[in-house]
Amino acid sequence: MPELLRQRVETCYQQAETFFKRPFPRPQVSFKLRGQKAGVAHLHENLLRFNLQLYRENAEDFLRQTVAHEVAHLVAHQLFGERIQAHGEEWQLIMRGVYELPPNRCHNYEVQRRVATRYIYRCPCPESDFPFTAQRHKLVRQGRRYLCRRCREILVYSGETRVE
Repeated sequence: MPELLRQRVETCYQQAETFFKRPFPRPQVSFKLRGQKAGVAHLHENLLRFNLQLYRENAEDFLRQTVAHEVAHLVAHQLFGERIQAHGEEWQLIMRGVYELPPNRCHNYEVQRRVATRYIYRCPCPESDFPFTAQRHKLVRQGRRYLCRRCREILVYSGETRVE
């Protein structure tokens, strides 16, 4: 399945080379992206990362839109340099002019959200619940301290958890 994705990356590069009449170095392609993002372009590493789960669930649109979206980031960076905005006019030019696609910033794929445990911290303020992530809770257990912005007291773990 990733082979179709790799072929689409190559097709996008060939379209850009024809349009701009210049070669572009091919990126490394990784399929180790997880979570809510469909794709990510790492400009300085010339690396594209794609979410295989979202690709499997949305193959047609993913190949057409998402792959072109991420390739356009790398092409824009190589053409226009560091100081352009990620979804600015240069990137939009490539999406419209080269790929003839709408310059949509975000996908609208259905994403399964993870269930997350929150650790409830409190201070003396009334109705003060501070839900901490597992990572932040671990930092507290290792000695880090967090203060309430209102009363400036140290937040203390209540012993309660909440699943979100």
